[in-house]
Amino acid sequence: MREKIAMVCQRYGLEVNGGAETHCRHLAERLSAYYEVEVYTTCAVDYMTWQNQYKPGTHTINGVTVHRYRVDKARDVKKFNQLSERVLTRPEHTDEEELKWIDLQGPVCGELLERLWAVRGEYKVVIFMTYLYYLTAMGLPMGFENALLVPTLHDEPSAYLRHYRKVFGGAKGFIWNTPIEREFAQSRFPKIKDTPGIIAGVGVDLPEGEIPDVPPRLREMNYITYAGRIDESKGCGEMFDFFLRYKRENGGDLKLVLMGKPVMEVPTSENVISLGFVSEETKYAVMREAKALVLFSRFESLSAVVLESMLMGRPVIVTEHCPVLKEHCLRSNAGLWFKDYPEFAAVLNYMLSHEQVYQTMRENGKRYVEENYQWDRIMEKIRDLIERTAAAPRTAAR
Repeated sequence: MREKIAMVCQRYGLEVNGGAETHCRHLAERLSAYYEVEVYTTCAVDYMTWQNQYKPGTHTINGVTVHRYRVDKARDVKKFNQLSERVLTRPEHTDEEELKWIDLQGPVCGELLERLWAVRGEYKVVIFMTYLYYLTAMGLPMGFENALLVPTLHDEPSAYLRHYRKVFGGAKGFIWNTPIEREFAQSRFPKIKDTPGIIAGVGVDLPEGEIPDVPPRLREMNYITYAGRIDESKGCGEMFDFFLRYKRENGGDLKLVLMGKPVMEVPTSENVISLGFVSEETKYAVMREAKALVLFSRFESLSAVVLESMLMGRPVIVTEHCPVLKEHCLRSNAGLWFKDYPEFAAVLNYMLSHEQVYQTMRENGKRYVEENYQWDRIMEKIRDLIERTAAAPRTAAR
């Protein structure tokens, strides 16, 4: 019998489109080579509604045991947005309002947390994935004496809520994505400075087998691409505004190709092509043929799609308002950044018109990923943290 570890994530599945959720699945599948991995998650697929879509119960996905529990209630988006306006912008809000905000954020799943608490002693560690949502926000303060946290933290309004001091204080170890994430967390929550932690990130591997051709409609097309959830919170509204303005002012045949599930309206334009949710193989194929990947998100703790694009030999264009994305560009010399529309247009034109620099950036990106984001080294660091955490004395109680 192999030793067991548990992982906790708000959504989990091959159909789930989300950075933290995909990160969790990749970690679970690779850790399953060393431990018996069991994932505790909900029946939800859509993070906007938390509607139960999967069947509850125990399932197996790519060799990982997955325990699914029904979400107690769907998200009331209107009430959540109304309370967010007060909680995230007014310091005088109450602790009770913060707890209500976390409840409305969801996904509320009391049965999952009760079961996990009851069986926590069966696991060497319990790894909570991403700090923000209900399962972590209410689970870590319960007092798990063997809890690790993969925070996926960035400088955003929710990080300043008082309740998250209890969340970060409940972790016995941290798996950080970048040095910038760790620095921000330690400045925001000074009491965690002595808590063990590692900087791991994610490994980036090509999919097994041959990468296919791009979909027929993209062949011979001149395009840049975006991959991920098509959401206002990911900067997609600004991306559409900037790109369509660029087209009006510059003309040409350049298109913007989107990959990911839309949760906002996509402009009706011949210059914007939405492929919807695509397979990993298709994602890499589209990246490989793109001129560049663009990312306007201001809140990223790592960004796997940036690394994937670099591995495929395609530079990136990112907002400088996200320190993590800018750091990738500085460390790799494989991307450019902008702060406003004039800079976006300038860096896009520069990348498209300087062939020698462009080719150097392509080579730099591949080398950067190959040297810094390989799974073997990442697994070595995570396993070491798991063993150290499991060996520490356990004294906490609920």
